[in-house]
Amino acid sequence: METAFEVYSDFMNYQSGVYQHTTGTLEGGHAVKMLGWGTESGVDYWLCANSWGTSWGISGFFKIKQGDCGIDQAVYGCTAKTGATGKPTKAEF
Repeated sequence: METAFEVYSDFMNYQSGVYQHTTGTLEGGHAVKMLGWGTESGVDYWLCANSWGTSWGISGFFKIKQGDCGIDQAVYGCTAKTGATGKPTKAEF
């Protein structure tokens, strides 16, 4: 699934744990892959893949508190339709 959220300056320094915006200015919007979810220390989070390389965050991934920075406001996914051969014929949104 794909999602977008508002990026604040404190996100640039994320290294581990569940990110929650606490301080800093709005830098803009950013689209990422949403891969899963979990709970850490009582905080529900989304697991996402970033596009900034493996030296950022948790080897290129991050956890963000559910609902923070608009992360769950624009989530998109699709299912591929298959024909008689079992191969995708078109994407359905």
